[in-house]
Amino acid sequence: MQILKNASWIENAKDYGTVCPTFRKKFAIKEEIKSAKLVITALGVYEAAINGEKIGEFVFAPGWTSYDKRLQVQEYDVTKMINSENEICVSVGNGWCVGRLAWADRWGLWSKEKALIAELEINYSDGCTEFISTDETWETAKSAVQFSEIYDGETYDSRVVPGDWEKSAVKAHSKDVLIPQEGEIIKEQEILSAVKLIKTPKGENVIDFGQNLTGYLQFTVGGKTGDTVEISHAEILDYDGNFYTENLRSAKQKISYICNGDFATYKPHFSFQGFRYVRLDKWPTDINLNDFKAIVVHSDMKRTGSFECSNPLVNQLYRNVIWGQKGNFLDVPTDCPQRDERLGWTGDAQAFIRTATYNFDVEKFFVKWLHDLKAEQHEDGGIPHVIPDPLRDGGNSSGWADASVICPWQIYLTYGNKVLLAEQYESMQKWVEYMRGRGKVEELWNNDWHFGDWLNLDNPDVSETPEYKHLIGSAFYANSTSLLIKAGKVLGKDMSEYENLYKRIVKAFQEEFIKDGAMVYQTQTAHVLTLHFGLADNKEKIAADLVKLIVANKNHLATGFLGTPYLLHVLTDNGYSEVAYSLMLQEEFPSWLFPVRMGATTIWERWNGLNEEGLIHDPGMNSYNHYAYGACADWMYGVMAGIQIDEAKPAFSHIIFKPITDARIDYVKASIATKHGLVASQWKRNGDKIDYKFEVPQGCSATVIIDGETHEIGAGIHETHN
Repeated sequence: MQILKNASWIENAKDYGTVCPTFRKKFAIKEEIKSAKLVITALGVYEAAINGEKIGEFVFAPGWTSYDKRLQVQEYDVTKMINSENEICVSVGNGWCVGRLAWADRWGLWSKEKALIAELEINYSDGCTEFISTDETWETAKSAVQFSEIYDGETYDSRVVPGDWEKSAVKAHSKDVLIPQEGEIIKEQEILSAVKLIKTPKGENVIDFGQNLTGYLQFTVGGKTGDTVEISHAEILDYDGNFYTENLRSAKQKISYICNGDFATYKPHFSFQGFRYVRLDKWPTDINLNDFKAIVVHSDMKRTGSFECSNPLVNQLYRNVIWGQKGNFLDVPTDCPQRDERLGWTGDAQAFIRTATYNFDVEKFFVKWLHDLKAEQHEDGGIPHVIPDPLRDGGNSSGWADASVICPWQIYLTYGNKVLLAEQYESMQKWVEYMRGRGKVEELWNNDWHFGDWLNLDNPDVSETPEYKHLIGSAFYANSTSLLIKAGKVLGKDMSEYENLYKRIVKAFQEEFIKDGAMVYQTQTAHVLTLHFGLADNKEKIAADLVKLIVANKNHLATGFLGTPYLLHVLTDNGYSEVAYSLMLQEEFPSWLFPVRMGATTIWERWNGLNEEGLIHDPGMNSYNHYAYGACADWMYGVMAGIQIDEAKPAFSHIIFKPITDARIDYVKASIATKHGLVASQWKRNGDKIDYKFEVPQGCSATVIIDGETHEIGAGIHETHN
C-alpha cells in the first residue's frame, strides 16, 4: 500500500533564493475528535507545528537516507494539539537532500528544490474521518530562516514574520520511495553550560564548553532592532591560544541572528556544528555566560555500556570514545561532524561497530543504514565508499566495502538479529563475489586501487605500495568470505562452495604473502590482519615477529584504520597481553593516551593531530572528533573486563567471562545492558589476590575463564577469588 496516497508533493511557487519556505494550512474541525495523526516527510529537513506548538522531538527530520530509493515518513499523534480553529505550519530547509555535500561542492544531489508532502488524519467521535492533505490549497511564504546549510550554518532574521502568502505549487516527485520511519530519530540529548570566557591573544571573545561535541548553540540576546549576532564554531584553539578553523576546510560553521528589539532565545533550525569553542564575532550586549548553552544532538540511542578502571587516563579515553560515537552517530555513522565532509564512511563504521554495539543500542540505527547500503550497492556487487553516497565515484575499496559483511554479522552477534542477516545476505554474497572476480587469480584480490591501512604510521615505502595494499585486500577477502559462511550457516544455507573457496584463499594468501614462516611485508598491520583473520601458517612466529616490530618501534603502535581495531586482540589472543597493556597504557606519541594527555575530549582522526609541542598537523584532513580509533574500547570490555560474546549463542544468551589482568591496573569494572538484561564484570586487587564479580541475566548462562581455569555459572551474581 502506497504511503500518503492522497497527498501531493508541494513546493514554493516562486524562487525564494536561500530563504527557507514555510507552508501552512488553516482548518477548522467539525465536532469533537477522537484522534488526530500527522503523516509527513520532506525533500530537505523540516520542522512542523500546529497552532504554534512544535510537533515531535525529531530534529533534522526525515533524516538522511538514499533519498532516490528510500525516504522515511514520520507519524505523529497530534490529538491534543487540535483546537476548533487551527493552523499547521511546516518550514523546510535544504538539509542533506538539497544542500551541498562533500568537499567538491556537490549541490542538490537528490533534489534541486525543497518539497513537502503531508496528511493530517482526523478521526471524529461520531466515526467520521477527515483528511487534510498537501495540495494546491496549502499556502507558502518566506520564513525567518534566510539561509541554512548543514556545513555553513544558518542566518535567522527575527524581524521577519511570514507574509505575502501564496498558493503552493504541486510537483510530481515520486511517492514510490516512501517508507515508514525505520531508524532512530535524531534528538536533542544534553545541554552543556559554558565553562569559561576566553580573551585570546588576538583579542577574540571565545566561549569554551569544555567538551568537543556535535549539536548547536542556543543563546539568549536582547539587542536593538537590526543588531546582528555572528558566531563561529571550532574544535580547538591553536598553539598560541587563538580560535582555529583551518581544519574545517570550506565549512563555515557560522550562525547569524538579526535582532528585533526584544529579548529572545534562538537555536539553529536546520544546521548542526561540531565544536567545543564558539567565537563571538559580533555580540550587541555585554557577555553573560549564562546566556549560552550547547545542545548535544545525535540519534536517539540508549546507552548500554559502562567501563571504569584505576587509570584515570584510560577512563578519559573511554569517555572520549563515548563522545566520539555520540558526535558521529547522527542518523548515519559519519567520519566527522565539523568540516565539509560528515559522510557515512564504510571503513570507519566496520572498524568501530563492535565497540558501537557495546556502548549504545545501535540495532535500529544500523538496520536502517545497512538497508541504505544494500540500496546503494552496485549491480556488480561493488559498494560505495560512503552510505548514503553523494560522492558517486565508484568505491569498492577493501576494508571499506567489507562493511557490507562485517556490520550485519556484528549486529547479529550483539543483538541476535537473524532477520537483518537474512535481509542483507544477498548483499553480503554479492560483495564476496565482486572480490572473487577482481583478482589476477580467483583466490586473491591482488588488483585494483585501495585505501590501504589508512593513516598508518608504518614505512610509507611499503605501506603505500599497491602490492602491500593487495595483501590487505586479500586478507579482507578471506575474512568476508569466512563471515559469509558463518552467516549462511545461521540461515541454514549450504555453504560448501564458499567453504572450499575459503580454503583456497587461505592457501593462496600463505603462498603469496608468507615466506619461510615470515610475513613478506614487515608492518604491524600485515601481521595483525594475518593473525586476526586466521591466515597464518605459523601463528607463534608471526605473533612473535609482531611483538619484535612493536619493541623496535619503542613500544608504540604504527597501525592505521584497518589494523588498529584488531591490534590489542591479536596480542592478547597470542599470549602477549602484557604487550597489549603496554600499548594501551602508552602515553607518548603515537598512542591512544597521547591525545588524552594533550587535552582531547573526543577521538582524533590522526595519531598526530597535534604534536608533542601542541602544534597542529596539516589542516587539510585533521578532525578532532573522528571515532574510528575508539575501536580500542571493545578490548576494554572484552579483555580488561573480559565480557565476550559466544558466537554459538549470540546476543549474550551465553556469556564468556575471560578477564585478563595486569599489574599496572588495580581494578576494572564494566557492564553491557543486553536484550536479556545486565551483563557485568569486575575485578579488584586485594593484597596478593584478585577479587572477581560477574553478573549473569536471568535465563542466561556463562563460562568463566581465569588464568586458564574454566567453570560454568548460571544467572545471578557470582564472586570468586584468585
